[in-house]
Amino acid sequence: MTDSERISESVIQDLEAKRYRAVLEQDFATFDDLCHDELVYSHSGGNRDSRQDYTAKLRTGTLRYHRIENSIESITIIGNTALVLGRMKADLTVNGTDKTINNSSLAVWIQEGDEWKFVAYQPTPLPNS
Repeated sequence: MTDSERISESVIQDLEAKRYRAVLEQDFATFDDLCHDELVYSHSGGNRDSRQDYTAKLRTGTLRYHRIENSIESITIIGNTALVLGRMKADLTVNGTDKTINNSSLAVWIQEGDEWKFVAYQPTPLPNS
């Protein structure tokens, strides 16, 4: 692994932590700044949101995270794209209903110039253990 790959992985780890922290703390400006205009955010129920739809759900409280545990299992960087495989467990409220989720996840970041932007998220529900 080259020094630039290590640096990029470290940057991606920091951005993932910042993304989850922003959602949890309802720091919508920070979250929005991390996102690519073409963000596709998939949910564990199979539905997908655009950047605008997802951020609207966060801002209105339709979707509210109370606790998030995120662990990164691997980061693969190919050109200007970073694939982040991990796990995400969370307690949240969706449309007034409390839920707990336990997902395997794939987050995708792309580098544009000097900035990395969050462009896609795909969770897969894991069986309860």
